[in-house]
Amino acid sequence: MVTGFGAITPVGNDRESTWRALLDGRSGIGPITRFDAAGLPTRIAGEVRGFDPAAHFDRKRLRRMARFTQLAVAAAREAAADAALVVGEDAGGVDAERVGVVVNTAVVGMGEIEAAVDTMHADPRKVSPYFVPSVIPNMPACEVAIDLGVHGPVTASALACASGIHALLEARRLILSGEADVVIAGGTDSAITRVMFTGLSTMGALSQRNDEPELASRPFDADRDGFVFGEGAVVCVLESAEHAKARGARPYAEVAGGALTSDAFHVSAPDPSGTYAVAAMRKALRAADTPATEVDYVCAHGTSTRINDLIETRAVRETYGPHADRLLVSSPKSMTGHLIGAAGALSAMVCALAIRDGVVPPTVNLDTPGDECDLDYVPHRARKANVRTAAVNAFGFGGQNCVAILRRV
Repeated sequence: MVTGFGAITPVGNDRESTWRALLDGRSGIGPITRFDAAGLPTRIAGEVRGFDPAAHFDRKRLRRMARFTQLAVAAAREAAADAALVVGEDAGGVDAERVGVVVNTAVVGMGEIEAAVDTMHADPRKVSPYFVPSVIPNMPACEVAIDLGVHGPVTASALACASGIHALLEARRLILSGEADVVIAGGTDSAITRVMFTGLSTMGALSQRNDEPELASRPFDADRDGFVFGEGAVVCVLESAEHAKARGARPYAEVAGGALTSDAFHVSAPDPSGTYAVAAMRKALRAADTPATEVDYVCAHGTSTRINDLIETRAVRETYGPHADRLLVSSPKSMTGHLIGAAGALSAMVCALAIRDGVVPPTVNLDTPGDECDLDYVPHRARKANVRTAAVNAFGFGGQNCVAILRRV
């Protein structure tokens, strides 16, 4: 069961403000302020704004924390508070050795790496002794464990843009295997840097709609010209149904099952046949013991790139058959941009809150659907709906396909 959520995103610095912004169709995409983007083909991003690390951490701790870790720990604190999770039997809470952490990332501390390289060239003696531990991929998970005082299994995996939703499936596995009663799980990334944008621009992956940033992320629209890079962290609390009931926790939804497959096709392009995206969806439905006809909502990967949106649409149609015409499908990336390692975790939160509130957020900027993009993408405005079962699609570089099924409890 998911019993708590925390979020820091381009549209809000907590769970409920993020959710309200998504329902209102408000974009968090704007000109880049994290670095001087002059001269780059893309100068817009989905930046987290208004987050003051000093309000969350003391100066000593900040010296050892990269931004992607700061965001993860702050989101984890909110999730734990939302779940009313107290760690430590001495404090009347749960056994710290039965609480685990799975916080995944895709890009690690890219901004801190770039800064350290510049420092090294100027004066190697000024490179921080905390540099290496601050940027490695397991550090958000480890810092969450340190912050909350938990001693169960702590892991981190990198599955590119599928990382965030994989964290929930791994957390579920740890609980079902008996290795933990509670797992803090989610994704985080913060890599809005000049090197990152230069590399993605040479790939032709990013939108160049610099003069209209709020209109740049256009999943499934005929005029989409690439994705918008973003940052953020979304973390949740998962626990067994028995454990949640015993402590009186309020469940948002059940993570009923999920699946992973690999295209094994290309380092960045998806397999144009969509064969293994379909396989992931079908395996996830089987794992959740859920007929395709019971799914009400699909939170799409929906990146706003030409090939990905088309292949995902075809894969949804092949998986769900005639029921695809009755599905609601939307992409929060139209408002937040692509949160990379946190994207799937955000989609899971969207599904859980759609189940809670009976409303589906829109896909904004969808003015004219692209060729073969013919599903109900909930364009422009949120829509009331009785969402009992929802699916999350997440597809990453290297051909990583990850799908999870969330269900009302």
